Amino acid sequence: MNFKKIDISLILLSIFAIVLHTFSGNSNWIEHHYSNGLFLTISNLRCLLFGELGFSFGDILYGLAFFALIFYFIRFLIVLFQRKITAIVFLASLKRISLTILMVYLMFNIFWGLNYNRLGIASQIGLDLKKYDNNELKSLNAILVEKTNLSKKAIVDNHIEYPNNKSLFIQTKKAYDAVDDSYNFLTYKNPAIKKSIWGWLGNYWGFTGYYNPFTGEAQLNTTVPKFLLPFAACHEVAHQLGYAKEKEANFVSYLVAKKYNDSLFLYSAYLDLFFYANRNLYLQDSTSANQYRELLSEDVKKDIAELVRFNKAHRNSMEPLITKIYDLFLRSNQQPQGMMSYDEVTLYLMAYWWRSGTI
Repeated sequence: MNFKKIDISLILLSIFAIVLHTFSGNSNWIEHHYSNGLFLTISNLRCLLFGELGFSFGDILYGLAFFALIFYFIRFLIVLFQRKITAIVFLASLKRISLTILMVYLMFNIFWGLNYNRLGIASQIGLDLKKYDNNELKSLNAILVEKTNLSKKAIVDNHIEYPNNKSLFIQTKKAYDAVDDSYNFLTYKNPAIKKSIWGWLGNYWGFTGYYNPFTGEAQLNTTVPKFLLPFAACHEVAHQLGYAKEKEANFVSYLVAKKYNDSLFLYSAYLDLFFYANRNLYLQDSTSANQYRELLSEDVKKDIAELVRFNKAHRNSMEPLITKIYDLFLRSNQQPQGMMSYDEVTLYLMAYWWRSGTI
């Protein structure tokens, strides 16, 4: 083993990481030179490379990485049990681990992670994000109840069926095409939306989809209740376009669904947004929040009951730990509210309502 080469690599990568971290503090620079420059080039190339594959390459990479970790951990325990670990072996292992962590950190940020520091969608469309009061939040809840009920009624009255996975992915691309005229920075050229291989695992870990920052693929857990999928698909594509923060991806998903004006997409978006706004209201006024939930139509309540049953069926002892880990990940990436960052889409929605007069 050439320790000198490892030492040099560690020093160079550490310097690079420090420089990258320093630049990430400049949101203007990130927005104009990375998010709307280098990242778009990287994203388009990855989507071209992996988009046409009939399977999720990123899921396979994650699976291989997981089994590799298990293998090396077991091997480490065996060596430890046999008392063959010397100071030199321990130091070499520590250097390899440090080198791996640095490489993953740099790849994550260069390929996507710097988007956490961009100015974002509020800056692009000129939203004035300011604090709202309890009465305004109640009004928003009332509007979302009405929109949710109307879009669900349209689905029921017109006997609209949910599409299969392939059709859903095609419709998601069409939805982004529809919003392109209004917001050209939401152009989605090379679709790479995939059914997640690990969807069954996602049911127990609590995710409806995720973005792979290394391959650029949008993964969708297609085993969840169907009414969640249109909004989730648009959300993951928003990540592909560089909107890293969850509240921003939620808001972009709403803009796309609204412009597309398809009943399935509208219902999925309005129901999801109602969940967030209603939860925000519940923290301030639980009585009012429950009253607005009661105003949902019986058909909507049936869907909510289905979602509750689904979540209960997949509840497990590992979920709180996974949620905590993900919460820490969000907090470490410019989202101090952690898991509650998703709910902050309410602030964006309120600002959009104030400016446009409609939701």
